[in-house]
Amino acid sequence: MIYLAEKIKEQIKISIERALEELSLGITEVELSHPENMEFGDYATTAAIKLAKTSGDNPKELAEKIAGKILSYKDNYIKNVSAVGGFVNFYLSEKFFKESAEEILKKGDEYGKNENLKGQKVIVEYTDPNPFKAFHIGHLMSNTIGEALARIVEANGAEVKRANYQGDVGMHVAKAVWGAMHKKGDIADGTAYVAGATAFLDEEYKKEITEINKKIYENSDEEINKIYEEGKKRSLENFEEMYEKLGTKFDFYFFENETAVMGKKIVEENIGKVFKKSEGAVVFCGEKYDAKLHTRVFINSDGIPTYEAKDLGLIKLKSEKYDYDQSVVVTGNEVDEYFKVVLKAMELIYPELRKKTMHISHGMLKLPSGKMSSRTGEVITAEYLIEEVKKAIRENVKKEGFNEELWSKIADKVAVGAIKYSILRQAAGKDIIFDFEKTLSFQGDSGPYLQYTYARMRSVLKKAEEAGVKPVILGDFEENEKKLVKILCRWPEVIERALNDYAPHYIATYLIKVASVFNEYYASNKIISEEKNSAERVAVTLASSQVIKNGLGFLGIGILDRM
Repeated sequence: MIYLAEKIKEQIKISIERALEELSLGITEVELSHPENMEFGDYATTAAIKLAKTSGDNPKELAEKIAGKILSYKDNYIKNVSAVGGFVNFYLSEKFFKESAEEILKKGDEYGKNENLKGQKVIVEYTDPNPFKAFHIGHLMSNTIGEALARIVEANGAEVKRANYQGDVGMHVAKAVWGAMHKKGDIADGTAYVAGATAFLDEEYKKEITEINKKIYENSDEEINKIYEEGKKRSLENFEEMYEKLGTKFDFYFFENETAVMGKKIVEENIGKVFKKSEGAVVFCGEKYDAKLHTRVFINSDGIPTYEAKDLGLIKLKSEKYDYDQSVVVTGNEVDEYFKVVLKAMELIYPELRKKTMHISHGMLKLPSGKMSSRTGEVITAEYLIEEVKKAIRENVKKEGFNEELWSKIADKVAVGAIKYSILRQAAGKDIIFDFEKTLSFQGDSGPYLQYTYARMRSVLKKAEEAGVKPVILGDFEENEKKLVKILCRWPEVIERALNDYAPHYIATYLIKVASVFNEYYASNKIISEEKNSAERVAVTLASSQVIKNGLGFLGIGILDRM
C-alpha cells in the first residue's frame, strides 16, 4: 500500500535529482525532512549545502537555482519552492492536502499500514516471566515494548507470531519448592521463592535446595513433583490473567524443561569445536573470538545445562516450530553482555539462524524509591503498579469532574494505557523513573491524555451524527485545519520509521503532537454549526480520531469512546 504522501515525497526527490542534472551541479544523496517550523514548508532538502561543501559555491545561490528549476516543472502537488539560506523548501498544494485527508477517511483502520514486509515471517519473543516468581514491572516493560513491536511489524505486512519463554526449571524453581515444602510462602505468587532465596544463603539449606534442583531435573521425587506441578499450573494461570489485562495473546510458549534437553545436546555435540571442558564443566571462551566477550559456562560441573545452553536450545526449537525470516528477542539490558556471548556461540553453530536474530534490549522501570529485587522480596509486581495507578487516577477523575460510575468500568484500560505510554514514550534502551503525576495527567504527555482526546473526538462525532452533519472533505481548509491535516498526512512515514528503527517511541511522540494540535483546533473552532464548513470540520475531526485510534492500536493501548 503506497500513500499519496509517500508518492509525493519520492516525486520531489526525483525532481531534485533532475534539477541537479539539468543544472550540471553534480550528484549528491537527496534527503528530505519536515522543517520544524511549518512556515518553512512541508519538506526541505540540504542538497545545495552538501554540494557547496565540495564545489566551493555559495549554498544560497545553489539553492535558488535548484528552486527555480523545480518550479519550472509545474507539478500540481507542489504549490511553491523557495530557497532559504542553503535550504530548498517545498510547499505542497491544496490538492495534495484535500486528497490526503480523503485518503485517511477512505482507508480508515487500514490507514498507516503497508506491505513493506509482505511475505515475511517474524517471531517476536518477549515478556518471559518465570513460573514460581512474581510477574514484576520488568516483565511489564518487556511485554509493552514487545507487543508494540509485534504490532508495528504486523502493520508493515509481515506474518507475526508472538513467543513467550519461561523458566520452569532451574535454581529459582528449587528455591520456590523448598519454600513451599517448609510452608514459608505461596508456591505460585513468588513468596515461597523469596523464602528459598533467603535460605540459600545458608550453607546447610543451600545443599538441600541444590539437591531439590537435581531431583526436579531428574523427575525422581514424587512429593517434589507434586509441589512443582501445582506451582507451575497456578503461576501460569496467574500470568494468563495478566496477559489478558495487557492485551497480549501468545502463539508459542517455550519452557526451559524442553530447551534444557535440546541445549545440552547441542553443547555436547560441539565440545572440541565450539566449547571445551574445564574443571568438570563445559564452557565457551568468548574472548577467543572477540576481545569484548568473556567466558561463560554452558554445562555446569553437575552436568546441568545453564541458561546459556538453554538459550541455544530455544533458538533451535523456535526454528523448528516456526520457519521464520526474522526472530526478534526483547530483554532487559542487564543481560546485554550475556546475550552477546550466546549470540557468538550461536553464530558458530547456526550461522544462518544468527543472521535472522535481532536482540532488542530495554532499560529498567523504577519507582522513585529505587530498583527492585525479586530475590529479597522487594519486587514491585505489575499488579501492584496497576492498582496504585488506578487509585491515583481515581483522584484525578474526581478533580476533573468525570463520571465516577463510568470510571469504574474503564479503570483497568486507563491504568494500563497510562503505564504503557510511560514506557513507550522514550527510546527503549533508557531506564524509566515512573512519574505518577506526569503519567496520570489528563492534560499533557500521557496515555490518559491521548485516551481523553480520542473520547472527546468521538463525542463530537456522535453529536455531529445526531445533528445530521456528515463529514465531507471540501479542500477549503482554514489555517489551523491545514496545520492539523499536514500532521495527519505524516502518519505512514512515522510507522515506517518506527519499523526501520524498531522504535515505538516515534509513534508515541507523534500521537501527542496530533492530540495537542487537535485540542488547539477544537478550542478555537465550533465544529458543529449551520455553517458550510461544518462538514469539513467534522471530517477533519474524524480523520484525527482515525489516526489516534490506529496509533494507540499499534502501541497496544486501549481506546475509549467515553471518559
